[in-house]
Amino acid sequence: GGSFLCFTGYFIDRSKDHLFLGITLVFVVVTTGIFSFVQNSKSESLMASFKNMLPPKVKILRDGTTDEVVSTNIVPGDIVFVEAGDLIPADIRVLECSDNFQVDNAALTGESEPQKRRPICSHDDPLETQNLCFFGTQVPEGSCKGVVIETGDNTVMGRIAALTMITKNEQTPINKEIHHFILVISAIAMFLGVLFFLLNIMNGTPYIENLVFMIGIIVANVPEGLLATVTVCLTLTAKRMHEKKVLVKNLESVETLGSTTCICSDKTGTLTQNVMTVARVVYGGLNAFVTEDAPSSFTGGKKTYDPTNICFQKLMRCAALCNVATFNESSKWEYDEEGGKK
Repeated sequence: GGSFLCFTGYFIDRSKDHLFLGITLVFVVVTTGIFSFVQNSKSESLMASFKNMLPPKVKILRDGTTDEVVSTNIVPGDIVFVEAGDLIPADIRVLECSDNFQVDNAALTGESEPQKRRPICSHDDPLETQNLCFFGTQVPEGSCKGVVIETGDNTVMGRIAALTMITKNEQTPINKEIHHFILVISAIAMFLGVLFFLLNIMNGTPYIENLVFMIGIIVANVPEGLLATVTVCLTLTAKRMHEKKVLVKNLESVETLGSTTCICSDKTGTLTQNVMTVARVVYGGLNAFVTEDAPSSFTGGKKTYDPTNICFQKLMRCAALCNVATFNESSKWEYDEEGGKK
């Protein structure tokens, strides 16, 4: 709007000042748009890359034959087999399971402790009964054979996702403040411009000169650099948050987070990763039990235990034999001499 008024003033009185100011305003708007587009495109491309990840395969029993299919191809009525470490591929009803079969419902209900499952209906509420497992939850222990009852958007997790999609998009606090600020400034600028236009007409000033003067007043009162300043500040903040492993999908959400005074959230899986990490080990020493540090993110990768201690060796033997953990090659990390993770 400001650039349009400047160009109008230039065509009226051929003043180069109006032309240069109009070009500057156009440059500021285009530059700001590029800033926002680049930042948002980075976030969207990263989120889109998640869609290219290969979906996990599921072992199923269909038409009397056992096969492995992509989880997106299972349908209600399929018999599926899940083991420790697997994700539940759909809402299933337990037909058979091991005595130690459990599911981790932290992603669904926020419960930090794994929940026991068995082939018996124990409650009328589907979320409470022990013979149902839900899409997206993990199996930390045991194995199960179950029949698929719901898939995709019809699952409990799918219905929750559908609810989040129908919520209305509200303006962020910074949007509301900037919109209100621009309305006030624009109203003041227009009022002053019209006021001086009328006063100059009463004083007999030529109309062309009077019109150019009014345009100058209006343009001078509009903060042309506001949008660029806000965008640059939010972009720099988003970049700093990216260094902290935080993905900013929308630049305006940065300011929204900064204006938040209270966050109500469950802990497990939201404020923490819901990953059990050994930070300290306790074993028998020469005279009493000793507590030593284990290499983890809590101790900076340092360890203080004695690997030659016979009690420690027996502890490690028990831990190695009594678990169902699997090794992920991509999870390996170590600390260099300067204490940096690599």
